[in-house]
Amino acid sequence: MRKKVSSIVLNVFLLLLGVVTVYPFIWMLCSSFKQNKEIMALQQHLLPQEFTIDNYISMNSHFNFMRFFGNSLFITIVVTLLVVYTSTICGFVLSKYKFKGRNILFGFVLATMMIPWCVTIIPKYTMIQKFGWMDSYKALIIPAMFSGFGIFMMKQHIETIPDEIIEAARMDGANEFYIFHRIIFPMAKNGISSIAIFQFLWTWEDYLWPYLVINTKEKQLLAVGLKMFNGQYSTDYGALFAATAISIIPVLLIYLFFQKQFIAGIAASAVKG
Repeated sequence: MRKKVSSIVLNVFLLLLGVVTVYPFIWMLCSSFKQNKEIMALQQHLLPQEFTIDNYISMNSHFNFMRFFGNSLFITIVVTLLVVYTSTICGFVLSKYKFKGRNILFGFVLATMMIPWCVTIIPKYTMIQKFGWMDSYKALIIPAMFSGFGIFMMKQHIETIPDEIIEAARMDGANEFYIFHRIIFPMAKNGISSIAIFQFLWTWEDYLWPYLVINTKEKQLLAVGLKMFNGQYSTDYGALFAATAISIIPVLLIYLFFQKQFIAGIAASAVKG
């Protein structure tokens, strides 16, 4: 009986926690179909009293939202693919190859995870200026190609793959390129999914770095573009909520399609760690 009561209390608590977490997003979505005067009214209603889609029209006609969305989608996909590939190949080398200095090299990888990101902004910004990459997508893609967290996760995950499989492939005449792409890569798909989701989220939501290195409005990313909904004297909240609601869609789709692999990848890396 006591166990049943504890289970009910826990479920009620989780339900309330879920409502508190989800409610702001529901309110934002509903508000995207309201007029600004209704959003700013003292008496608030969850559902719009006068349903309108004008906010979704004005967010693109007045603020060029789809250009920002396309820029962010392009950069996010490119960076995610590069990080997945470099993290997997580095994790493969650090986990399956024996060479001098391997542990020292892995120590440097771990050190990059311990340094606060904000500490590296000024050195990175100075390098970008010297290379002439300011206001270029090179400044967003190249510094993000390698991820210490991604390398760490993939090393832990690939270590769970038996060495006998690799040795058998070598005995059959397979070269290292074939082993990596045809054996390691498919077997590490759960870890790859985890890294891909993390990197997608980090790149998609990044605000500060694009704000610093991209100056041309047409090249700007979505996170920075949303700030343009704040005018000098007022804010178009309806269009802002509409744009924010659409900006969440890629994140939801990524997690919905890959949530099983994401959880499996995290669990496998945690067990190995």
